This record gives sequence, C-alpha cells and structure tokens, in this order.
Amino acid sequence: MPRTSIQPIETERLRLEPLAVEHAPAMGAVLSDSRLYEFTGGTAPTRAQLESRYAAQAAGRSDDGSEWWLNWIVVDRSTGDPTGFVQATVRHDDGALVADIAWVISTRYQGHGIASEATRAMVDWLTGHKVARFTAHIHPDHQASSAVARKQGLHPTDTHVDGERRWES
Repeated sequence: MPRTSIQPIETERLRLEPLAVEHAPAMGAVLSDSRLYEFTGGTAPTRAQLESRYAAQAAGRSDDGSEWWLNWIVVDRSTGDPTGFVQATVRHDDGALVADIAWVISTRYQGHGIASEATRAMVDWLTGHKVARFTAHIHPDHQASSAVARKQGLHPTDTHVDGERRWES
C-alpha cells in the first residue's frame, strides 16, 4: 500500500503534530492520570515505554506494509501544551481505504470539545487522502467517546471486540 506523508494539521484551537519520540516526556504527564484507563484498562506508560512505543509508531507502517500508522499529538495552540493524541490505522478493505480511528484527551482538557475537534481535523485530513470509511472501537459505557464518534458520522454496530463496540461510518 502506498503511504502518504503525515503532516501537521491546524484547527482554530489546536495543532496536530505528527508523533515523534521527542513527544514522550510531555505525553508522559498527559497520560499519567489513571482515570484515562477507566474504560480501556491498563496503566499509565513509563517514559521508556512511551519512547519505545513512539519509535515503533513513528515508523508509520506495519512490518508487512499492509497498514499505515498515523499518529498526531494534539497541542493547545494558545498554550503550546499537549492535550492528548489522535491516531488512525489505515488499511485496504474491498478496494477502499478504511481507517480505524482513536483518540485520548487529558482529563484536564476533557469536556471542552477538544476530542471532537481534533478527531474531526484528522478525519478531514484522512478523507482528503482518499480514506473512504472509518471505524472506531469504544467501550459501551463510555458516553463521551460515543459522542465523539457520533460527531464524526459513525454509528454503533452489533459487533463487539474485546469488550468494545465497533462503530462505523
């Protein structure tokens, strides 16, 4: 699958910066709040874990080249502070590009439309790069993430994977 270069994206309030290993220290603080893992499980990553994860993700594709990995750090333009991240795993499905999307926003910034704004910017960018369909996997009780998905034009399906409901456009 040919891959496009990931680019920065700007919105009125946000800058989406292509993920780099150098984001690990600042994102460690963003991801340290245990409340972020209420629906997804897991624990806050260490700096070393983030550096390792970001090095792999910044490669931008799976080892076999069948998936693109597109990851952006969401930055508040007024302060320069990171607020979270958005990501997409893009693959071919029945001749079309499909992106499985996800978002995580710091509890400090939740409730202000940051996740919806950042995710919309990513979806628009992906659509401009010929992604035709979108999916997301959301815990059935996570109302805030369900609202973000709805704002992207996704709807819940009857499919569940690892305790999460699949949403599709």
